[in-house]
Amino acid sequence: MPELPEVEITARRLDAALRGARVESAVAPGMNVMKTFEPPLEELAGRELTGVRRIGKMPVVELGDLALLIHLMSAGRLRVFDRRASPKDRTSRVLIRLEDGRELRLRELGTKQRAWAKLLAAGAAREDEAVATLGPEAWPPPPLDAFAAAVEQPRHLHPLLRHQRDIAGIGRSWVDEILWEARLSPFKQGSKLSDEEVRRLHAALHVLGDAIEHYERTIGPDLPDKLPMPLRVHRREGEPCPRCGTTIEAVYFAEHQTNYCPKEQTGGRVLKDRRLSRLLK
Repeated sequence: MPELPEVEITARRLDAALRGARVESAVAPGMNVMKTFEPPLEELAGRELTGVRRIGKMPVVELGDLALLIHLMSAGRLRVFDRRASPKDRTSRVLIRLEDGRELRLRELGTKQRAWAKLLAAGAAREDEAVATLGPEAWPPPPLDAFAAAVEQPRHLHPLLRHQRDIAGIGRSWVDEILWEARLSPFKQGSKLSDEEVRRLHAALHVLGDAIEHYERTIGPDLPDKLPMPLRVHRREGEPCPRCGTTIEAVYFAEHQTNYCPKEQTGGRVLKDRRLSRLLK
């Protein structure tokens, strides 16, 4: 799933490429992709694209007094193309066709069709339930006291940091990187963190900013479908820890995994089965 750094660089590149372009037409071939009906998508015709920004993990395409709020879910991709999509392109979900011949295209590379979009009055985007229920943005980091309050919960850090209502923007990839940077177990409860551990975790959010800087250096104006994520721990099981050389381990769940360094994060203990997660606190 595209996370905060990936959505941020996408928004920046699209903003640079599209600001000032005028819409010729807009259609939504994707089944059930549009979650709003008023105003209709056709209302975008003739409007100028005034910006692209990010809220949490969601891109927002601004068109004057209207805003298209998009949730990419796990397989959505938002890119601009020089040519318009073929009618046979089954990945197309929303097509915003520009007068200069280009096309801003929301595609979904998987088969589940879970990505969605909402066309809202520009001022209403912040009031939409998907936005209004978000916790503080993970980057730039919130104040330490606000962050400490957000993680003061009797829940394991791995799902806690990924819960968008507690802190917005972190997903399955970057949570591993943040916890490794902070030298904290994915299975430690937020409510059991010491003040010093909370400060380490808060400071570790810099990895999100580092990733954005990496993308600024490596990603040109044409966005690839798969960004070269500068991950050091996530999905690196079997490889040496970049700091201490200990073998990176993994815990597997039904639809995701978490990776960690046993020496630096779990006191030398290796967890092979998620049902034993109570041992890592």
